Amino acid sequence: MAASGSRHPPISNDATDFAAQRERMVAQQIVARGVRDPLVLDAMRQVPREAFLPERTRDLAYDDSPLPIGCDQTISQPYIVAAMIEALQLKGGERVLEIGAGSGYAAAVLARIAGEIITIERIGALADRAAATLAALGIGHVQVRQGDGSRGWPQRAPYDAIVVAAAGPHPPESLKAQLAIGGRLVMPVGADQRAQKLLRLTRTGADDFRCEQLADVRFVPLVGDEGWASPAPDQAGPTIAESK
Repeated sequence: MAASGSRHPPISNDATDFAAQRERMVAQQIVARGVRDPLVLDAMRQVPREAFLPERTRDLAYDDSPLPIGCDQTISQPYIVAAMIEALQLKGGERVLEIGAGSGYAAAVLARIAGEIITIERIGALADRAAATLAALGIGHVQVRQGDGSRGWPQRAPYDAIVVAAAGPHPPESLKAQLAIGGRLVMPVGADQRAQKLLRLTRTGADDFRCEQLADVRFVPLVGDEGWASPAPDQAGPTIAESK
């Protein structure tokens, strides 16, 4: 119990409510769907998803769905963030490359587990906003870069894990080359921009990779030199990242 006259401010009702919603989200949306990694579950309990949303949608922060963040992009469904990070098989302290920073939320979750995160965002306004949010939360070991994520970030390679929050027609050769031996690349892949398979590639040798199919998903297209030239015409408006 705090002593009389303590200067610590009371916890706001909003903060308490969001914390309770986070606990329910983890139990009902993530654990209930089979995510079991304690590092991932702890990280999802700690990161305030509401901080990465525009003010007008913060009350929806713990809904079981993607939400708009501006620039015709979305913050991913909480479950898909947890499932993709679990698929990376992190143990703690790794160097991770994320493609598609978006709001910065997934990078913040990764930062609770990994030792260094480089996250790349194609859209400059989103990259700036993500960097500001991460800084405001005191998350210092995430570097936000603006550029073509399909080409990765060779300056800090090799990476123990790479996660791609956008769907390409195939895993980019640049990303495969930047993966450490034994490292894992998790990304949605498909010839159709409207439906993909979530894949995990494990690098087993200089030119050898083991590929596993994890789930059916639907993601925003990976636009870039080693992705799609542009989104399909029928994908105008906000795009999503969710499990199917």
